[in-house]
Amino acid sequence: MRIGVLTAGGDCPGLNAVIRSVVHRAIDNYGDEVIGFEDGYSGLLDGRYRALDLDAVSGILARGGTILGSARLERDRLREACENASDMIRDFGIDALIPIGGEGTLTAAHMLSEAGLPVVGVPKTIDNDISSTDRTFGFDTAVGVATEAMDRLKTTAESHQRVMVVEVMGRHAGWIALESGMAAGAHGICLPERPFDPAQLVKMVEERFSRGKKFAVICVAEGAHPAGGTMDYGKGEIDKFGHERFQGIGTALAYELERRLGKEAKPVILGHVQRGGVPTAYDRVLATRFGWHAVEAAHRGEFGNMTALRGTDIVMVPLAEAVTELKTVPGDRMDEAESVF
Repeated sequence: MRIGVLTAGGDCPGLNAVIRSVVHRAIDNYGDEVIGFEDGYSGLLDGRYRALDLDAVSGILARGGTILGSARLERDRLREACENASDMIRDFGIDALIPIGGEGTLTAAHMLSEAGLPVVGVPKTIDNDISSTDRTFGFDTAVGVATEAMDRLKTTAESHQRVMVVEVMGRHAGWIALESGMAAGAHGICLPERPFDPAQLVKMVEERFSRGKKFAVICVAEGAHPAGGTMDYGKGEIDKFGHERFQGIGTALAYELERRLGKEAKPVILGHVQRGGVPTAYDRVLATRFGWHAVEAAHRGEFGNMTALRGTDIVMVPLAEAVTELKTVPGDRMDEAESVF
């Protein structure tokens, strides 16, 4: 069997662990040939790929990023890929394609599968927002980075009697903000799933200061937004990939709190530091298991599916099911977090 593998969308800790696992399982156990398409679906369309043998993946288990490179694909080029699916199978001689990516990548994988490509998807995203899987690799690393940042910022906030507003990633799902905020003992958590009222945050900070706790740390997801009419904050433009360009809720909220409180409030935007660097042990193991099972599914001919974690088991689920809707934070999890503020 000749297997193609690619990584698309935003980079994520654990991508290299999947690539390594695919290569080892395919070559060691089946004698397969593995090729890696460069820069995501762009490499697939442009015919840019290289052979992946055991030497090519040596030493990459703990490395962040992706040795294959990654890129997002415009919708017009995706349609072009679907129209030329049969030609790509012939030109590259692939018997299976394993795309590794998030919601956009898996949506494209589903479209290519429908067009006739033999696809087995692997879900990745630090946002943990892919339906049909309990966890995605990269999420544990991102939560750890955000938690450590807030742990460190608490001492600065306390030393200078400040309010620190820490913005973490999470466009439409607030899993990183929820879990890192809880783990760090943040005094407020703002999620995309539940509009917040700045007045309630002001009240919380004032109550803390009245009790002698003269600092506060508020964790806010980048996609969080205020309830209508509570503060000025507008929606951004839509980019060529269909994503909203957010206006910077961390900075806007820090400014609003400082204005209302008359106390110093500082925004800290963690940004892409959450994506980079060494993956945690948990993410390395999950990524390795996903790669192993993707190869097994390809040899069973279970195309049009993706790997998923259910409890402690890896199962295969239809791509169509996985991309129907995003997995957002349910109300009861938000209630749990609010109960310990």
